[in-house]
Amino acid sequence: MMNHWYDSMGAGGWLLISVLWVALIALIVWAVASLFPRSGRNPSDLAERPEEILDRRLAAGEIDAGTYDALRGKLHEAHTGRA
Repeated sequence: MMNHWYDSMGAGGWLLISVLWVALIALIVWAVASLFPRSGRNPSDLAERPEEILDRRLAAGEIDAGTYDALRGKLHEAHTGRA
């Protein structure tokens, strides 16, 4: 009787090969998805918050400490709902 190459691998070998192929395909799908991110992301997630802009402007010397305090107070009032 002739022994073919596919007859020599048992059930465990076929299971291992199947798992490896699924893992390889999953890895390829993950890599492609990472290279091309979805464009449906919310742009507000990437934008700076008003407090961060104010902090950056103070650090850059665009505004002085008095202006910073006044604007920070107005932002706080706007967030708490006080007029």
